[in-house]
Amino acid sequence: MYDVLIIGAGICGAFMARDLSRYELNVALVDREDDIACGATMANSAIVHSGHDPEPGTLKARFNLEGSRMYEDICRELGVAFKRCGAFVAAASFEEESILERLYERARDRDIPAALLGREEALEREPHLSDGVRRVLDLPTTAIITPWEVAIALTEEAVSNHTDLLLEHTVTAIRREQDSFLVTVRTRDGSQKQLRSRFIVDAAGVYADQIYAMVSGYSPFSITPKKGEYYVIDREEHPLVSRVIYPVPSAKGKGVLAVPTIHGNLLIGPSSDPIEDREDVGTSSSGLSYVKEQIARTVRDIPFHKVIRNFAGLRPSGSTHDFIVEEARDVPGFFLAAAIESPGLTAAPAISRYVVEELIGSHIPLVPRREYIRRQPPVVLCQLSAEEKNALIRSNPAYGHMVCRCEQITEGEVLSAIHRPAGTRTVKGVKKRCRPGMGRCQGGFCEPLVAEILCRETSITMPELFYLPQEEGRNRL
Repeated sequence: MYDVLIIGAGICGAFMARDLSRYELNVALVDREDDIACGATMANSAIVHSGHDPEPGTLKARFNLEGSRMYEDICRELGVAFKRCGAFVAAASFEEESILERLYERARDRDIPAALLGREEALEREPHLSDGVRRVLDLPTTAIITPWEVAIALTEEAVSNHTDLLLEHTVTAIRREQDSFLVTVRTRDGSQKQLRSRFIVDAAGVYADQIYAMVSGYSPFSITPKKGEYYVIDREEHPLVSRVIYPVPSAKGKGVLAVPTIHGNLLIGPSSDPIEDREDVGTSSSGLSYVKEQIARTVRDIPFHKVIRNFAGLRPSGSTHDFIVEEARDVPGFFLAAAIESPGLTAAPAISRYVVEELIGSHIPLVPRREYIRRQPPVVLCQLSAEEKNALIRSNPAYGHMVCRCEQITEGEVLSAIHRPAGTRTVKGVKKRCRPGMGRCQGGFCEPLVAEILCRETSITMPELFYLPQEEGRNRL
């Protein structure tokens, strides 16, 4: 019997698992995938937005602003990267300038630091702004993170404090009983088992409406996946842009952005295309062409000849056009964190705090855990001094065996990714935790080495490592 069962191990589910683990509660985090952060958390723009954009009176506006102000302290506590790089919203027409002024007033009303800059002043700070840019809104509190790093760190801390992480558990049915829920799940080998919990949190991303319909009989809202396609550009000695460059937002969303990443790459995207298939994360020539066309309105001289990867992600766009964060009106004890599209990454810590303290806390006493274990960040060898590296290699020779040349990742770091709390059993999971395969060669050198280490350290065979059961139709890469 769990006190709380969270469905969905994306950024919101991970925050709620960590926040609930602070209390003397029995908690489970359940996900159909083989790792944490495999959906929208893995494929997004990685921005902690300032809060200037969402419409007044929405949950998006409320939780964006609150979450933005929480992130820096949270990242410091977890030992994960956070960089306050700032942002420009660039207006390229007279009509867009008028929208820019409204965004400026909205930012001021929310006590968000902001300034309107003319073209010449903006060019001094960002020389690669396009010729058509007339004016910009400067938002210095905008920040960047690595979303899956944050989600993994949160889950590590939750697992260290007795949260059960149940991956490759697909929820197939939920039945409300007198004082609890009976949840049927299908595991990777095709067998079924049942879990029981007093409360459920639905944080299932593009499947949140289907999960709700299991217990309610219908869903009063619907989720439409919106595909966003991106380019990843190789690191440059002198980055093309130093801050996030937004266009003026439109009905399709925040538009196509140029985003410097924590690790020095440049991210260009996304497109925004409603689709029906909730599994379709393939890229397309039309989507990528759209990204190229749109980014030219705000940033020039993008070195597309240095693209090292394209990818696509799905964001769960809700029919209510706002976040849905509430207790289900027809199912007491069933809590919704649904339709968490942009700015969902930024809003996640505030959404979690509200769900845990206000919604769940209204039903169950939140007694602080007597002994709470803080996450200890893993060693990142390339960040150590020469003396520290030598001492570490003497104590553990695995840190002297280079696995990934592009990102300078060693066997010791791969072993840590496998054996830490909430450790991984997949090549992609290792990539997310310590970056082999994220560099210029995209795993051409290191992927076989990572696979060999995984097979050696686990009971997984090479065929099992790379392919899920045939009926699932997805591979682990």
